[in-house]
Amino acid sequence: MTIQNQSEQNPEITVERIYDVLRQCNDPEIPINIVDLGLIYQIKIKMDWVGITMTLTTPGCAMGGYIANDVKEKLLTIPGVHEADVKIIWDPKWEPQMMTAEGKKKLGLAP
Repeated sequence: MTIQNQSEQNPEITVERIYDVLRQCNDPEIPINIVDLGLIYQIKIKMDWVGITMTLTTPGCAMGGYIANDVKEKLLTIPGVHEADVKIIWDPKWEPQMMTAEGKKKLGLAP
């Protein structure tokens, strides 16, 4: 479930560019990027600020802080992004069917 809000968007900062950067962020416990895992729920862009609302595979994930920090650091590498926030939520709960076809394939859950 991904929702994008592009109001007040800086033309240099695109949802596609954000997704490209987020695909470089992996869950250290699962060798799949957070986009293909289906962890990204919302992307907001307002001028030079990007906000990400996401979840983790489990509420007890010990790597949550690491993943959120990695997301923020990677967002700040995008030209034009000067501020970034990452919010982790638990509703809706992550389910394996939220993964992309590519993510399922990498885990051997799809042909």
